[in-house]
Amino acid sequence: MKSALTALLAAAALTTPVWAQDGHGGHAQPAAHGHAHADFDSGRFHVRVDGPAEPVGDVILIPGLSSSPEVWDALTEELKGRYRVHRIHVQGFAGAPAEDNATGAVSAPVAEDLARYIAEQGLEKPAVIGHSMGGTIGMMLAARHPDSVGRLMVVDMVPFMGAMFGQPGTNPTPESVAPVADMIYQGMANSPREQWLAESAQAITGMINTESRRAGPLEAGATTDQKVAAAAMRELIVTDLRPELTRITAPTTVLYVKFNDPRMTPEITDGIYRASFANLPSAELKRIDDSAHFIMLDQPALFAAEVNAFLE
Repeated sequence: MKSALTALLAAAALTTPVWAQDGHGGHAQPAAHGHAHADFDSGRFHVRVDGPAEPVGDVILIPGLSSSPEVWDALTEELKGRYRVHRIHVQGFAGAPAEDNATGAVSAPVAEDLARYIAEQGLEKPAVIGHSMGGTIGMMLAARHPDSVGRLMVVDMVPFMGAMFGQPGTNPTPESVAPVADMIYQGMANSPREQWLAESAQAITGMINTESRRAGPLEAGATTDQKVAAAAMRELIVTDLRPELTRITAPTTVLYVKFNDPRMTPEITDGIYRASFANLPSAELKRIDDSAHFIMLDQPALFAAEVNAFLE
């Protein structure tokens, strides 16, 4: 089970929004790489926006550690005819300058700026979908700013990743796993670049079963700021959101896959997820079979169907 999570290394607006769309209303802010960015000042992330002039709602998509917004390309194509889609690009990941994420925590400050983004853009209870670390950010946002989120989907992430790093037979806490988190941080942050690139590529390859869909995530991992990724990983290990789940009021769906460990059966995985989300008993938990960690890449049609059902 530890090996599976260690692989993580690697709604209508209330007011006229100030986000930028290329030809879809608002004030366009063209970008050199062909998509429009929201008009939002943050050193934590920037946002790609797609969708119609009169959407039926807003959907925020948050990628995982070292991932690019492009991991959501297929889903964006599926949704953008009806919804305004906001794809988050975390600074320091996938070629983006580190900016404010150069030091300290990553997930928690991103969640706070996302709450500000929703308020400043005039989004009315958007749906939030987060993959992996993006799921952590989504849970933080929904728990700490419950009025900001209309519904939440967590994709293959538990509320306390540190539980996977504790000693067998113990009840891990953020404090007890902090030494392990510190060791992992030091190893990631200070590894020679070539070693970092090789380990990142190996981890990402293991998280995507479909070989033809690995190139984008591999490139994203290779262009990620090593120290930002290390700090983000440490934060994930020592962050326990289980007590905060009781604050989430948004309808919540959790999609997950069997842990990538031969000792972890589907039934054991199911039990771990049920126990992890016990403080949010209304959450719908659904295992997706025949997929690795990047469900949206290994099972794109099934994933799109789950998202469409989630948004109804």
